Parts: sequence; structure tokens; C-alpha cells
Amino acid sequence: MDQVRDGDTRQLAHLFNRHHLKLFNYYVRLTNDRHESEDMVQEVFFRMLKYRHTFRGDGEFLTWMYHLARNVHMDHHKKWRNRHAVAGDPEEHATDEPHAGEQLEQKQDRELLRQAMAKLPIEKRELLILSRYQELRYDAIAELLGCSAEAVKVRVHRAMIELRRIFFQLSGEKAHE
Repeated sequence: MDQVRDGDTRQLAHLFNRHHLKLFNYYVRLTNDRHESEDMVQEVFFRMLKYRHTFRGDGEFLTWMYHLARNVHMDHHKKWRNRHAVAGDPEEHATDEPHAGEQLEQKQDRELLRQAMAKLPIEKRELLILSRYQELRYDAIAELLGCSAEAVKVRVHRAMIELRRIFFQLSGEKAHE
């Protein structure tokens, strides 16, 4: 990104190749819309080019990229407020073929998880997506959100508790305390 900021805009292609899938998965999980997710990924890279001068290089590139991505999502969310839900898990690939009954159970659990995630407030959903699916470290999320890593840890923990409660509520089971 330093090279892009300094004028070598051809290097943006390398950044795109390295990070577009991560951004796409982030957006799909937030919006449940593949087409809109593709559009938002393109918008992030457009903004990277447009705002390249704001990249200072003293923090992590991923934090800066997700800062742009969050802004793109918020701008998009303002426009299309009623069209948001959480996607399933498009990255999941089974390495072993489980028994048909296990496959059905896993599919049902994934659907329940998707529904439970959709019921979470967007702030909690985003925290879980960033920490669990995008695998950002708490300190990177803290920088992104403008709070401490400890605050992120607490918020993720609370979001997981709420997700668990909703999941078991949807499944008709009691959560094991």
C-alpha cells in the first residue's frame, strides 16, 4: 500500500488479488447478497485509490482496509436499510463425506447459525464476523472501532453469549450454562 500511496497505482492489483476474497466474504456475511457484496468490494478498492494519501503506514494495512470497508458498508446500509441479513458460510468445504444424517444435521445447524446471526444487532454481528470469520486480532479490531482490545474482547464475549442464546432459542433446546 505504501507504493500505491506514493503513486504506483499498478500495485493496487496485487492488493486486490490478495484481499478481495476476504472482503467479499466479510460483506456476504453482513448482507446476504453476493451481488451487493461484489459492488461493495469494488467500492473499497476504488476508495483505496481515492484516499491512498490517508494511509500513513504506521498501522496495519488490514485495519485501514477494514476501516474503509466499514465506511462503505455504512454508506450502503444507509441507502438500502431494509435489505440486510447474514449469509450462510460460503467458505465451508467438507473434506470428508459425513454420513447423510450428519450432513443434514450440519446443514440445519448452519442454517440455525445463519438465522441466529441475522437476529443479532449489526454491531455484534460485525464483531463476530471480524473476529471469527475474518480472523482479525482483537487489537486490530480495537483500532478499527476506536476502543481498547480489552473492550473488544468483552464485546465479542457478550456477542457470543447472545448468539448462543438465540441459537438455542431457535433450535428449541436449552442452552447449557
